[in-house]
Amino acid sequence: MAALKEGSIRQELSLEELLRGVAYRALAGNTGSVEPIRMVTSDSREVVPGSLFVAVKGYCADGHQFISSAVHRGAQAVICEELPKETAASCLYIIVSDARKALADAARIFYGNVSDKLLIIGVTGTNGKTTTAKLITAMLNANGIPSGYIGTNLCRIGDREIVLDRTTPEATGLQALFSQMHEAGCQAVVMEVSSHALVQQRVYGIRFHAAVFTNLTMEHLDFHDSMQKYALAKQQLFDQLSSEGFGVFNIDDPYAGQMAERVEHEKQYCCTLQHGIRQLLSCSRYFKAEIIERSIASSSVALHFPDALISMKVQLPGIFNVMNVLEAAAVGAGLGLKPDEICRSLSGVSAVDGRMERVGDSSIGWSVFVDYAHTPDALFKAIDALRGLKPEGSRLVVVFGCGGNRDKGKRPEMGRIASELADEVIITSDNPRDEEPEAILDDIARGIVKSHYTRIIDRTEAILTGLSMLTRGDILLVAGKGHEKYQEISGKQYYFSDQELIKQYMQQHCSGYSEEEKK
Repeated sequence: MAALKEGSIRQELSLEELLRGVAYRALAGNTGSVEPIRMVTSDSREVVPGSLFVAVKGYCADGHQFISSAVHRGAQAVICEELPKETAASCLYIIVSDARKALADAARIFYGNVSDKLLIIGVTGTNGKTTTAKLITAMLNANGIPSGYIGTNLCRIGDREIVLDRTTPEATGLQALFSQMHEAGCQAVVMEVSSHALVQQRVYGIRFHAAVFTNLTMEHLDFHDSMQKYALAKQQLFDQLSSEGFGVFNIDDPYAGQMAERVEHEKQYCCTLQHGIRQLLSCSRYFKAEIIERSIASSSVALHFPDALISMKVQLPGIFNVMNVLEAAAVGAGLGLKPDEICRSLSGVSAVDGRMERVGDSSIGWSVFVDYAHTPDALFKAIDALRGLKPEGSRLVVVFGCGGNRDKGKRPEMGRIASELADEVIITSDNPRDEEPEAILDDIARGIVKSHYTRIIDRTEAILTGLSMLTRGDILLVAGKGHEKYQEISGKQYYFSDQELIKQYMQQHCSGYSEEEKK
């Protein structure tokens, strides 16, 4: 969503307002009378008469190459880092040092600085962003704070859902969503903030009332080159806290200290599952969860707030989901909610799409989970959680793959983890994109340390094979795609749903089970 879309609140931006809010080096072209700007975009294909076009230097293309096209389509003003060789007398050219920051500034002004009217909560980290963000959103809505959600491929405003093409939209799309949320009566926005978005200045200028750090593990190294650069990207979020803002940190993660460096001591809220609180940080407030009992679907926990102790049930499987709930609870406390209000609302969340989601009839005698795990750490946590909960003598079957055109270094590591922890492993296609699926599977297989694995390129066949292996007490984990409803192959997206395939199998093969067989 690179520009104003249908359903957004249409705004206008005067040249005077624009030049007051954007740091520019020089002006050229038509510096006289310019009509109010009716659209801000960085995509020349979206330009209509009256638009402001921002020429951003991207990783695949340079927006400066499309300035003439944008002017031809009616752009009356252009923000650029370099003045084009040929200019149009009718267009105003605004030369800046950083077009990405200028795009964010222009978008924010265009939508009336609406982000300043909302409580904005950002969640960053490698794994757990979606679950934590959705838990926070549910908690706020349940406690009378109308809140919108922006995250992995989805924006939710009340009962309305808007499909997104990335976790954190471009600055113009993001401000358009803020505008819609404010118009719909939202008081807060909970959003996932990706490392790409931070580096590319998509959230530049936004003041976050709370920022959450979940964890940092191997991911996106094809983009960031090293874990150090990846961590520095994530750290930028905490530079953007408002004066009243606070940071929430999973201090069981070794990168927590680095993330907290930018946050004042009295604004650090620390979360831990450790029996003895690790003094990585001298936080003003500690939040701790003790796991009392675990089952395949939930955990009974005791949540220690700075001033209260409350027992509750986390209706999500896995220890890592207890941490996600704890982080959400810390945000609630920071926003002034009472511990009993927090726990009551969080205990009501029983499923998050594609995140350790239990699929189908739980009474058939075996269990199937779908999870978005697509990093070594996430795969380890998902398998480890289920392995610790399966009945004695039963098996854990894992079906997974790795995406194409992404960091290849994690593939053999994921193969090693799956083969060491699971009883049966089936490696298959995820989103091959423009890579040969066999080559991706070769990379995964290089890390496999045991012989109990099968290669099946076709994801449908792989999942059906995994399902056919199951007997009473067994567990199947289908990892990698989670909530996604497509498979990307050779530049095209084809409809595909792990959940639908599993449910169809259950309807066809399990409806005739006797009650004895289901036990």
